Amino acid sequence: MDLQLRDRVYVVTGGARGLGRATTDCLVAEGARVVVSGRNEETLAAAAEVHGDAVVTVTADNADPETPARLLAAARGRWGRVDGALISVGGPPKGPVTGIDDEQWTRAFESVFLGAVRLCREIGTALGQDGALALVLSSSVRAPLADMAISNGLRPGLAMVAKTLADELGPRGVRVNGLLPGRVGTERVDELDEASGDPEAARAAAIRSIPLGRYGEPEEFGRVAAFLLSPAASFVSGAMVPVDGGMLRSL
Repeated sequence: MDLQLRDRVYVVTGGARGLGRATTDCLVAEGARVVVSGRNEETLAAAAEVHGDAVVTVTADNADPETPARLLAAARGRWGRVDGALISVGGPPKGPVTGIDDEQWTRAFESVFLGAVRLCREIGTALGQDGALALVLSSSVRAPLADMAISNGLRPGLAMVAKTLADELGPRGVRVNGLLPGRVGTERVDELDEASGDPEAARAAAIRSIPLGRYGEPEEFGRVAAFLLSPAASFVSGAMVPVDGGMLRSL
């Protein structure tokens, strides 16, 4: 299938590592151009080295109110257009509701929730016909994850923001969708397994809950994200798409 991505321009936040990097790789392989943002200059430089002129990097924090304008300016300044964005909202601290203090909730809200809403609003309203947004959320949108109170609290709200924004931008031909990754083999998931105190047991327990019997590969997520951003998915909007090997038990 031709995803019709050649010469289209996308912003990918958190695009230098993990699921964002996997999506960047897929977009570039299909002929797209990508503005990759992140907080770590070293990982951004590595992404730029791999993809050469197909990628522009911007050191930026999603929580910074100036970030959307900087990313849009980078896309327009280099390629004169922007066709969509993958907004990765990062991984909040692990812990139970009773163990997370007000300061941690506030910091997470500003980066995970408000930062993502701001990016969606500013980039979404800048898109024209056939534009697309996709948010990297979590399976916690539909079912709570153990010891992940902040994710369980904030990500379902982001899913509803995405659904609402799909209603608002749809008449202009702009689509908005969410992605719900399960256990995909990224550094973030490795960190969560390590934090359990027994990473091998944590991994084995997680695999038992996945009908396909394994963790996903980052590129498996990246291909789904690239499709949702592409014109090939032109009638898909307001959807929350699990990429979890069948782990979620809800419809």
